[in-house]
Amino acid sequence: MVGGRSRARPPRQLTDDPEAWPQQPGADVAAEAVRYIASTLAQAMDEQGLSLRATAEGSGVNRQAIADLLSGLSWPDVATVARLAAFTGAGLWPPQSGTDRSGKH
Repeated sequence: MVGGRSRARPPRQLTDDPEAWPQQPGADVAAEAVRYIASTLAQAMDEQGLSLRATAEGSGVNRQAIADLLSGLSWPDVATVARLAAFTGAGLWPPQSGTDRSGKH
């Protein structure tokens, strides 16, 4: 399975308190990226007064896929995140942390 065994569980299950998703951080770096995306998307939708239906129609992303992302039940793919970011204008990509491993500065 791509992503290893951790992707067999939804991202919210990789936090200390799944019921506190997306406020509860966790140690899994991939789940933290999804948590950042979900939290930022929810904030953008709230600020813009967007419903799930309006976000789905405007972004071309399935409404249930958005609901699952927001609730931490799915691992979104890059195309989904890109479409949601383009539609909302929100910076959904998690900020870079750690060392630049590319060798470029």
